[in-house]
Amino acid sequence: MLNRRTLRIKVMQALYAYHQAVGSDFLLATDQIADTFAPDLNSPEPQDRKQLQGQRKMAEVIFKEWHKNGQEPEGTDDKDVNDAVKDAISYYRKAVAKDGSFYGGQMVQAAESIHDQYIHLLNIPEALLQVIEEEKVRDSRRFTAAKEPLLDATRLQENQVIEKLINNIQLQDLTIRRSLKWHGEEELDALRSAWRNEMKQDPELLSYLAAPAGNYAEDQEILKHIYKTYVFKGESLPAYIEEDDLNWEENRPIVKNLVVKTIKMLDEAADENLVLMSLSANWQDDKEFAESLYKQTLADDAKYEQLISESVQNWDVERVALTDKILLKMALCEMHLFRAIPVKVTINEYIEISKIYSTPKSKQFVNGILDKLAQDLTASGAIRKSGRGLLDNQ
Repeated sequence: MLNRRTLRIKVMQALYAYHQAVGSDFLLATDQIADTFAPDLNSPEPQDRKQLQGQRKMAEVIFKEWHKNGQEPEGTDDKDVNDAVKDAISYYRKAVAKDGSFYGGQMVQAAESIHDQYIHLLNIPEALLQVIEEEKVRDSRRFTAAKEPLLDATRLQENQVIEKLINNIQLQDLTIRRSLKWHGEEELDALRSAWRNEMKQDPELLSYLAAPAGNYAEDQEILKHIYKTYVFKGESLPAYIEEDDLNWEENRPIVKNLVVKTIKMLDEAADENLVLMSLSANWQDDKEFAESLYKQTLADDAKYEQLISESVQNWDVERVALTDKILLKMALCEMHLFRAIPVKVTINEYIEISKIYSTPKSKQFVNGILDKLAQDLTASGAIRKSGRGLLDNQ
């Protein structure tokens, strides 16, 4: 199931994308100033290019100064310059606000898409039976004998666990409502390739097909084997899924866990009303955690930037890797915002994330900065914990 670390990673990715977009917004706002003072080539009147160039440079300097210190710029004697700066600031603010909302929404969608992928993959067995049936029909229409006899996959077609999965009411409902059936031509081609080039050469599957039918435990185990060996590993299916889902590599362990647990739940007593796995134990709480962390980290960005700057000795904060800064700001926000989460838990979580997503030296850097800031902020009363948050987790 989805855990808080995965949510923190989703927030980090959303913030990273946001900061990249904000950089583009700044450049576009600057370009807008340049366009304002570009010579009008269609004007019948002569253009004072030096004056326009001077106005552009002045407006750009004022805009960049505003961007750096956040203070409203003082007006100049040149109305055109003032208007250009005002328009650039307005454009930039609107673009940044739009990006903040957009990437926050994308973050939630990215998390929820994990459950969609889970449901999508649960439809593979039904599609596999379709591929096997296609092969049988194609073989029956041959006018000449095939080089090799058709593999008898009857036992797989009569697999009791697959039948229960296909008939699951919730799976059918979610598949229809979210359009998650495994039926696209590229999807089916990947499955055909996996069946033809991988599964049909698998000794374990061949042994299962050759054995007498009726053993429920074996039906369950072979389905688990197919998923583990050809969906979450293998060649054809993982290649297709990874190309289709950019986050597959990091989402795969979660989806695998959901699928394998579902197969275990499909025991002999299970019927079509079996409730499938949820994205998390309480998605509403987890969603609120992620959204609050994202929004508040953005809202207090300047404050956390200052704290980090004061803590980085003999080092320009601008030179700190963007990923490291985002992780530090998220951690500081989490310490302030979520009183029930112990400080040590927060620090350890972001150290672990930095190991995967940042530079080789980030672990020590993030640990050192957070440890110092946590002590200082706790001592000053800026960080206050309650309930479980009071545990020191030593």
